[in-house]
Amino acid sequence: MLAEPTGSPDTILVCIRGNSGSGKSSIARELRRRHGRGCALVEQDYLRRILLRERDKPGGAAPALIAQTVRFALDHGYHVVLEGILHSSRYRSMLTALRDDHRGRSLFCYLDVSLAETLRRHLTRPQAGEFTAEHMSGWYAAHDVLGWPGELVLPETTTLVDAVEALAAAAGLPQTGRDDDLLPSVPSP
Repeated sequence: MLAEPTGSPDTILVCIRGNSGSGKSSIARELRRRHGRGCALVEQDYLRRILLRERDKPGGAAPALIAQTVRFALDHGYHVVLEGILHSSRYRSMLTALRDDHRGRSLFCYLDVSLAETLRRHLTRPQAGEFTAEHMSGWYAAHDVLGWPGELVLPETTTLVDAVEALAAAAGLPQTGRDDDLLPSVPSP
């Protein structure tokens, strides 16, 4: 299958990866909020766990659905913030295709947070009762960076505000809080 270019020279893709409890959802939501309308938030957990109700196992449908959702938003003129654990062992090929096919700027970020810190943070989350420290330990992948040039790796000492500002600056994503509606540029059939 030939690669299909996606997005435009003006669209921005920001991908935030990290272990459960690393802060990626909070950072992604704040980055999008500060940008305002015209920025799609694509959450791995929502698409995989809620929409598909699928476990994160090899051969699942989630990677294809995530890629299709990101491409749809980019192709309609939206910037995209993609966030999730997105383990390199299962998602590298999908992420590589998004990076290589995107016509605009793409930034990939990894939140490098220790297991001890993710467990501490988990206790403060609304979903703390949904899964245990043992579950989180089983999912944990230490320093699961992609190793790509330009990949931004943020340590666990990075605050929410500092992470959002670093990502916005590195990606060139305006933080204007725009409220005007973005009318999608629907491609011709």
